[in-house]
Amino acid sequence: MNNAEEKMRYSEDELREFEGIISQKLDLARNELNYIKDQLSKRNDSGTDNTTGSSKLLEDGADSMERESLSQLAARQQKFIQQLENAMIRIKNGTYGVCIDTGRLIPKERLRAVPHTLHSIEAKLRKSN
Repeated sequence: MNNAEEKMRYSEDELREFEGIISQKLDLARNELNYIKDQLSKRNDSGTDNTTGSSKLLEDGADSMERESLSQLAARQQKFIQQLENAMIRIKNGTYGVCIDTGRLIPKERLRAVPHTLHSIEAKLRKSN
């Protein structure tokens, strides 16, 4: 019955492969977040004092919209980083790759595409209906 046990979780080698994928994605995501934060900081620093009248209002409105957009991007990126970090924890505690709804192993193809997922595609589709 060792074969049945193996189907319940991924091997150490398989987990190392996923750890590498997640580690790469984490590096990229953190770099992107730092870039977004840098852009936000530049937006906050650059005040345009020499324009007057309605063009100043338009510029301020556009600047405000861009800051809001960057803030939303930063928030999404932080959430993504947290999901990847949680996936790393699941690798360490041996629960990575197990669907939280069905208890079955999530296919490798799905984990390679969405390494932070907690759901098999079947469970995900069921939830969205």
